[in-house]
Amino acid sequence: MQTLSDETIREALSQRTVTLPDGTRIPALGQGTWNMGDNPARREEEVQALRLGIELGMTVVDTAEMYGEGLSESLVGEAIKGKRDEVFLVSKVYPHNAGGERLARSCEASLQRLGTDHLDLYLLHWRGSIPLAETVQGMEQLVAEGKIRRWGVSNLDTSDMQELWKVPGGEACAVNQVLYHIASRGIEYELQPWLQQQRIPMMAYSPLAQGGSMRKGMLENKVVQSIAKEYQVSPSQLILAWTIRKSGVLSIPKASSSDHVRENAAAASIDLREDTLAQLEEAFPAPKRKVPLDII
Repeated sequence: MQTLSDETIREALSQRTVTLPDGTRIPALGQGTWNMGDNPARREEEVQALRLGIELGMTVVDTAEMYGEGLSESLVGEAIKGKRDEVFLVSKVYPHNAGGERLARSCEASLQRLGTDHLDLYLLHWRGSIPLAETVQGMEQLVAEGKIRRWGVSNLDTSDMQELWKVPGGEACAVNQVLYHIASRGIEYELQPWLQQQRIPMMAYSPLAQGGSMRKGMLENKVVQSIAKEYQVSPSQLILAWTIRKSGVLSIPKASSSDHVRENAAAASIDLREDTLAQLEEAFPAPKRKVPLDII
């Protein structure tokens, strides 16, 4: 596996960007924090990993009030202390808190845990029983108050997005964050083309799968192993590079150690050839029909 300098990694990340609807450009590789902050014994290592990621250029940091019931946000808050201006900070609200005063209170609690006065992006974590119109109204109020810069959604399928677009103010949605990796390509059939048509970026969570047999199957696949060896990269780097092969996709892998952070960040330097993409397509074909949205 090639070892790249920090300067080379930063340069690669600066060249791989995603443009939000308001014209803001952010790196195509960011940092997820699911399950981070849960173990006090690992706190310092996780804080240092996040800080290293920011220094390397993975300045998008994604968290949620659900992650450890605020423990992840507190961890992120510690990691970004003194670096807030360098970070594009994302958090998510529970569906049952996504309206009225509960939305305002949830946002304020997240801001306090994160040690900041605003979020760069605030997402509806998944769809619940609160009407989308109420959520949009609440999000727009938070924007007006300066508590958030922009808002978006997570785990919404095409029909949900189309419904959102009919809600007054719904077209202000900045992103849709969904599960996406080489072994979970269902969004490519309908949802991703719709988002591209509306010029709405997609955030890919769990781009290396959450773990277990699916992740093992991806990383140990013979085609993946062979290509990774040819490119002198790790299988996980190859799969990460695949997720950002197209414009408009931001991938947010989690890394709780410095070595893992560097490995993830270096994936931005990998340019996959057309023949390589064809090999991966054959090994992990996209669905030929609409399938239910994968959610973890």
